[in-house]
Amino acid sequence: MVTRLVGLSGKPNVGKSTLYSALTLNIVKIADYPFTTLTPNKGVGYLRKKCVCKSLGVVDNPVNSRCVNGFRFIPVELVDLPGIVPGAHEGRGLGNQFLSEISMADALIHVVDASGSLDAEGRPADPDPENTLRDIRFLEDEYDRWLAGIIERGVQKAPRARPSRRSVEDVLSQVLSGLAIGRGDVEKAVERVNPPDEFSKWSRETMIELARTIRMIAKPMVIAANKIDKKGAEEGVRRMREAGYDPIPISAEAELVLRRAAEAGLVEYFPGDNDFKIVRPETLREKQREALEMVREKVLKHWGSTGVQELLNMVYFRVLKMITVYPVEDPNKLTDKKGNVLPDVYLVPMGMNVKEFAGLIHSDLMNNFLYAIDARRKIRLGEDYVLKDDDVVSIVAVGRQKS
Repeated sequence: MVTRLVGLSGKPNVGKSTLYSALTLNIVKIADYPFTTLTPNKGVGYLRKKCVCKSLGVVDNPVNSRCVNGFRFIPVELVDLPGIVPGAHEGRGLGNQFLSEISMADALIHVVDASGSLDAEGRPADPDPENTLRDIRFLEDEYDRWLAGIIERGVQKAPRARPSRRSVEDVLSQVLSGLAIGRGDVEKAVERVNPPDEFSKWSRETMIELARTIRMIAKPMVIAANKIDKKGAEEGVRRMREAGYDPIPISAEAELVLRRAAEAGLVEYFPGDNDFKIVRPETLREKQREALEMVREKVLKHWGSTGVQELLNMVYFRVLKMITVYPVEDPNKLTDKKGNVLPDVYLVPMGMNVKEFAGLIHSDLMNNFLYAIDARRKIRLGEDYVLKDDDVVSIVAVGRQKS
């Protein structure tokens, strides 16, 4: 499976830790999955997507994910990033560590207090949307200045070559390769900014503009507008949108309450649902009942959901542009060699062809690729076939009948 790492960031008291806890609470059990050995600041969240089982008229028994009520819960890797302070790009606090860890992520979820009830240091303050907008711009600015510093030092040390667009792209690609920034992203940024071909003509503003553009392309940031049940949150979300951002309104606390209640068997709830059902009302204490009803009235009825599942799905499916593909060995029975129906679902980048996909399953399948079979239409697919979302395919290779 193609791994995409998503990082969570946020200053004190915005609810980042609560969101991380809610996202990584394992209410959908997946045994023997490799992510279970992650380091302490890494965990597993789950995407929720309609499974292909119902449209194909089969009962599946997944291996690398779980299917519940016709929805696949697909594991993805999350990292809880350390905090950031003003001057991080100059090394203050854990700045260098924080910014370096951001660079290892493919996308960033920036958690902010939608009500604007925190000052710059995370202390309680009167609700003000400007507090939230300041927090968003602060993180963007710290990262851009840190990245600009890396670019400046890199071009100063770069061997002199004949000035050209190609030489600019070569140097930047080399300088930024250690930050998981690919050449394709560099080329897009250089095309947009169009800096002079001679590095000596680059101003500090040019480098910051390049850094900002590269960050927006290679490290997209999604705003999680948290605490939507608080006073001033609706105004805060509106102001963020007016400022050009696309925030996802969420209540991390409400989601954590529901997931813990579901884990305890008190309610029936799956991430992304717009309501919950109390399973054992006689076991609920009064405070628990009040908390659940508050979640229902202030969050679910007003906003439609807690927004947490939508947030994670948006990052992977819309921002990172991932699709799901189901490999099977038998295209008629839709099984693997052990007889499991629709055993695995792979997250792959949009635009991947079927031969590249074969390489994800096993390098031998790619090296000895003959063709693939579309299990829905029962037709052959050539190696250049570009995969579509929810494709079900069987790989045929030399020496092996089917994948």
